[in-house]
Amino acid sequence: MKIAALISGGVDSAVAVHCLREQGHDLHLFYIKIGNENGEGDCSAEEDIEMCTLIARRYGLPLEVVSLHDEYWENVMQYALDTVKQGLTPNPDMMCNRMIKFGYFEQRYGHEFDLTATGHYAGTTGIDGLKYLTTAVDPVKDQTDFLARITYDQLKHLTFPLGAMPKARVREIAIEQKLPNAYRPDSQGICFLGKINYNDFIRRHLGEKKGAIIDISNGHKIGEHKGYWFHTIGQRKGLGLSGGPWYVVKKNVRDNVIYVSRGYDTPLQYGNTLHIDEMHWITRDPWLDECDGVDIMFKNRHSPERFGAKLTRLSPGEYVIESNSPVQGIAPGQFAVIYDAKGELCYGSGIITGRKI
Repeated sequence: MKIAALISGGVDSAVAVHCLREQGHDLHLFYIKIGNENGEGDCSAEEDIEMCTLIARRYGLPLEVVSLHDEYWENVMQYALDTVKQGLTPNPDMMCNRMIKFGYFEQRYGHEFDLTATGHYAGTTGIDGLKYLTTAVDPVKDQTDFLARITYDQLKHLTFPLGAMPKARVREIAIEQKLPNAYRPDSQGICFLGKINYNDFIRRHLGEKKGAIIDISNGHKIGEHKGYWFHTIGQRKGLGLSGGPWYVVKKNVRDNVIYVSRGYDTPLQYGNTLHIDEMHWITRDPWLDECDGVDIMFKNRHSPERFGAKLTRLSPGEYVIESNSPVQGIAPGQFAVIYDAKGELCYGSGIITGRKI
């Protein structure tokens, strides 16, 4: 099978290439190049390309470096800035997968191949002639929450070679095969940008504006911040407050005020009811006929933990989730990722518009 393999220079995509090569597939490697805001490269990207080149030579495969710089900044980062400016919590990685890796790349390069492969920890399965996104066997590394906004046409063209193995085995394979990046640390941070200083990035685009920090329990002002856009619901660090711990539990965008609650595990940090809008089903709506208190699992952030819940449709695209247990740090703008009741099939995602507080 002729497969386009997206590689990043990291160990996961390198082992994905190894697995596909062992299966006898005809591979063409692609590295998506994204520069900084001015379009310039950086040292980490140069090192990534060097690693990708070594992998390509190791397996005798062609490597093509393609630039989607403008598309990335116009779509992914502009979405992130617009979302933050509204006082919401963005998910750039989710939008990066839909718009860049499986959007513009597929349209311009991937469509010429039978499949596109990545090193994501996820899987696929066929049910009644349809393809579904499935969770990885390694719950800590599972990345279906970053893929829960892709389209069905995109999913049909994807394969994830690492979904059936734990991260420890992936690293073992890299060491056994003496891959050049076998001991390279995993990348962290925003999709393609790595460990940028997030606050500096936001400051360059949105500036600073002093506002009050209010103790939600009594309404007293206990400090100041430099702009609500620097803070997210559930945040504990970086508030500059003594006598904590303090958590951000609410924001008033109009008046540039953030509200905090003190103490570990205070009730105001949690919620059970999430209102969801703009629901997106990857393959199909699994409850076409009725969706009134159906059993699901869901998550609202990238973590191994999924919560059992009931899902009810209020109107087309609008749903409410009633979690069986309290969920911390529910923030408007986050994506609620919906799974089946066993947590094995990832059905899609919706945008959290609010919660009870």
